[in-house]
Amino acid sequence: MTLLTASHLSVRMGNTEVLHGVDLSIEPGEIVTIVGPNGSGKSTLLRAIIGAVPLSHGSLTVRSGLRIGYVPQRLELDAALPMTVSRFLALPHRTSRSAIHEALQRAGAPDLADRQMARLSGGQFQRVLLARALLSQPELLILDEATQGLDQPGSAAFYERIAGLRAEMGCAVLMVSHELHVVMAASDRVICLNGHVCCHGAPEQVASAPEYRALFGTGTHGALALYRHEHDHGHDHAHAHEAAQ
Repeated sequence: MTLLTASHLSVRMGNTEVLHGVDLSIEPGEIVTIVGPNGSGKSTLLRAIIGAVPLSHGSLTVRSGLRIGYVPQRLELDAALPMTVSRFLALPHRTSRSAIHEALQRAGAPDLADRQMARLSGGQFQRVLLARALLSQPELLILDEATQGLDQPGSAAFYERIAGLRAEMGCAVLMVSHELHVVMAASDRVICLNGHVCCHGAPEQVASAPEYRALFGTGTHGALALYRHEHDHGHDHAHAHEAAQ
């Protein structure tokens, strides 16, 4: 059964229509990535889906009882506030030590439970946010540029973990990313957004679409082909990125 469907979804911020007539659906187990230029409404669309911003028009249908995990683009914490990772993950509801350990294990951060949140690196912090999203055993994992601020190898490792979670848990993934070379290799479907859906489909279809090339040029199509070639020969994401430059 389809997890969620948006029909003619529109969002206004003051006098500005940020999103107009967006149609999309998410099926169980698939990885869907939203790409688009800055200011194209990508984060707004995710926030509309989780109910954080109201729709001005259209509808959003979510399967009854759907469990959603959300990893925000950033989260500001008071650096002076003493809080361990375990304590952070136990808020606002009491969570068992075993559930916290399992979530950290799945997020690729099994040794961070007793670390202070303020002392985590950027990559560790994002893994903890991912663990927090995994506590609900989500059927849909939503990530809003969750690798922003990470270096390329750290970003590639994070996306590999997301693909692994899809395989382990069977969850669908909806993510926003600006890292086109990774997106094109890791996604089942890509949605190109610029206030509305410019084009969508399999990565190869989107990379060839005139609407996509008008926004991003033709270089990412080559990055897709090169990534696939290198990936088939067992090279990692970092090598593909370097070769695509």
